[in-house]
Amino acid sequence: MAYDFKREYRDLYVPKTTPALIDVPAMTFVAVAGTGDPNAAGGAYQEALGLLYAFSYTAKMLKMGPWQPEGYFDYVVPPLEGLWWAGSGAFDGLHIAKKDALSWVSLIRQPDFVTPEVFERVCDMVAQKKPEFGPALVSDELRLVRFAEGPCAQVMHKGPYDEEPATIAKLAAYIEAAGLAPDIASGGESPEGHVATAAFDGGALLAALDAGGAVPTVRLHHEIYLGDPRRTKPENLKTVIRHPVRPAVD
Repeated sequence: MAYDFKREYRDLYVPKTTPALIDVPAMTFVAVAGTGDPNAAGGAYQEALGLLYAFSYTAKMLKMGPWQPEGYFDYVVPPLEGLWWAGSGAFDGLHIAKKDALSWVSLIRQPDFVTPEVFERVCDMVAQKKPEFGPALVSDELRLVRFAEGPCAQVMHKGPYDEEPATIAKLAAYIEAAGLAPDIASGGESPEGHVATAAFDGGALLAALDAGGAVPTVRLHHEIYLGDPRRTKPENLKTVIRHPVRPAVD
């Protein structure tokens, strides 16, 4: 049976609808950073997903080829994840009012055998099989990053993505009651100091996240998508919402 990260790490991927604290360990991801409306057809977000899945399934299917890296094992590709923040005007206090002001890092977890050397080799394989991704790979839009989120609070949101604010409010109340505070970059600017537009420096953000397994200086609102919106009714979608936390300052 293929190794399933969701089954083996239920505390990370299947939390309850009641908020709880968790210490998130170091993990390896492939990641793309960008900005803009995630629903825009043919936009940067959709292109990023195509690149992430192309890499992830090429790595998984190494079992079918003549070469497997040291430590390879068969596994289920983990779910898509996203780190999010917003530029000025993105929120009206309750809902996302301007989705093209959103900035994001999209990620998919990788097994630890995906080292920098394996990453480069799999990227070459992707470029050969799917030449349309060649320019993005040459320009290093896809990065291998490794970091720990450390102390966090998380909760399962069930339902449409646009109804997340109520669940986030419940998570925020739990964090405050626990004597903690969100440790999240906030305001109208990205953590690297760039307004959330196409001009922001995604490479700098990915470099900041790649903390070698430590907790990075940049900590963000985090979502893990357990349902496929193309095949799942909105009311049945499940999304893990995770916020980094720190001790509250009196």
